[in-house]
Amino acid sequence: QVQLVESGGGLVQAGGSLRLSCAASGIIFRINDMRWCRQAPGKQRELVATISSGGETNYADSVKGRFTISRDNAKNTVYLEMNSLKPEDTAVYYCNAPRIGSSYYTHSLWGQGTQVTVSS
Repeated sequence: QVQLVESGGGLVQAGGSLRLSCAASGIIFRINDMRWCRQAPGKQRELVATISSGGETNYADSVKGRFTISRDNAKNTVYLEMNSLKPEDTAVYYCNAPRIGSSYYTHSLWGQGTQVTVSS
């Protein structure tokens, strides 16, 4: 099966931490760039963090210094460590492999999402 499965979401108080995991199957994980995105109710989906196949990371300004994206190629898993959580971080968090396949046919793969709720 070609899929991404997120886990680790939940309810946490402001200032707390969560670690999200995304397990990939059916793709050559090590050569793929990976992303975490999120979507809050009534808002557009936004990019949170990116990690390249070589391990280079990039973050949205809103989470920089608080979130850390990482990957374990041996486990086909990408992680998002979230610290100092704020109520505005409340959203459904999605794992994304933006460019899978060959140069002849490439498409984006998304997970089902995991809910993160931060209370004040």
